[in-house]
Amino acid sequence: MKLHEADKVEVLTLQDNFIDLVALDGTDIIQRASPLEGLEIRKSVLAEHGFSSFITITSGKKTRTLLFDFGFSEHGAAYNARLLGADLNTVDALVLSHGHSDHTGGFEQIADMISRDRGNIEFIAHPGVFTYPRYLKYAENLKVYFPRFSRELVQSKGFKLIESKEPYPLLDGNVLFLGEIPRRTDFEKGFPIARYEDDGVEKQDSIADDTSVVMNLKGKGLIIISGCAHAGIINTVHHAISLTGVEKVHAVMGGFHLSGTIFEPIIERTINELKALDPRYVVPTHCTGRKAVMGIEKEMPGQFLFNMSGTKLVFAS
Repeated sequence: MKLHEADKVEVLTLQDNFIDLVALDGTDIIQRASPLEGLEIRKSVLAEHGFSSFITITSGKKTRTLLFDFGFSEHGAAYNARLLGADLNTVDALVLSHGHSDHTGGFEQIADMISRDRGNIEFIAHPGVFTYPRYLKYAENLKVYFPRFSRELVQSKGFKLIESKEPYPLLDGNVLFLGEIPRRTDFEKGFPIARYEDDGVEKQDSIADDTSVVMNLKGKGLIIISGCAHAGIINTVHHAISLTGVEKVHAVMGGFHLSGTIFEPIIERTINELKALDPRYVVPTHCTGRKAVMGIEKEMPGQFLFNMSGTKLVFAS
């Protein structure tokens, strides 16, 4: 699938799991949120167990904007968007990576910040995001449910709902929604305790709605951003390469879902596979987990970028 080259891709994180206001590690690529109002230390962005990003793609004189995921709490991503000065009225499309509440929870308040006509703004997601009920099953008598996210809610906000299991080009071919990601590696086996009900029958939830978005930075390669990578971040990157025909990877960013005892056994293999792919930058966020983040930093020090709530990453050709 043809993916147009971008001159610049900026990723402003409206929500992530971490914040450090005194990191003082800004570069040409990394821009941290400032706590200053004038010369007084007065403000901080909010960090939560969730993910949301405001992505700006510039090609020539044209700039397009994409909102990818909406964070956990009702107010967190919206609060940060206001604090960071993100103009949501410039948003040309919205994408949901999957239907879990750490990515859907802030949708309503984010949507309400878009005051222009929403009828021409596409909201793109896999139809599986509306699966309900879905839950994590720790034992027969312990099931932890995800709140419902519905078609009716999206439609009530006036967006043009696009449901697709297939890859879907966005913003005049400047972004690719990957759609359903094939599970091909022998170690990325999904979330074994995830379940859903179909007509009252409990079934294993492969979280097939999980997906990512991809851009192509001129002369440098793909920028791939995942929500949680429940399909596996290595599967995700290989699928992006296969679909676009672009073998060079500039940045892999997002939640890699390697946190906790269920996923820690595949951290080493995942890092080895990332090293083999040799992206210029690796930016683990959200659900990647402390051990995996530290492992990536140790094994790929020249490629590792540490993300936070409020951080803007600037990738230029």
